[in-house]
Amino acid sequence: MAKNTSSSAFRKIDVDQYNEDNFREEEQIELQSPPVGPDESEVSMLLNQGKNVDALKTVLRSAPLESKNQQVKDSALNLTMKVLLSIKSSQIEEAVLSLEPDLIDVLMKYIYRGFEMPSEKSSGHLLMWHEKAYAVGGVGSIVRVLTDSKRA
Repeated sequence: MAKNTSSSAFRKIDVDQYNEDNFREEEQIELQSPPVGPDESEVSMLLNQGKNVDALKTVLRSAPLESKNQQVKDSALNLTMKVLLSIKSSQIEEAVLSLEPDLIDVLMKYIYRGFEMPSEKSSGHLLMWHEKAYAVGGVGSIVRVLTDSKRA
């Protein structure tokens, strides 16, 4: 025997939440203390001591990828570009080989950001960085950078 279907409670269910084809961007949980980027004084000290590769690692490890503050991201980009341009062309391959795989992806993000805002003589230097980073990271690194929602 059929039950009474005059109830409309079933109509309040959101059926779209069960659809597998419905794409939603992953919601990111905001950390208690948002990342502030690399310490400029520490990086400058490393550059003055001639430890350019260590300065590069420091900048890449403390990249503010989770930050939504554009000013923090821009200052980190400027500092990273300063470090990248301070490393001589003959030392680029050695510097890239010393990086961990995750840092290669962060480096690629900064290289592409540097291409977006070129300065005098930076594009040629960034192309050398891109060539060496591509040799180590491969196509996967480029794809991860271009599809990642967390921009440098």
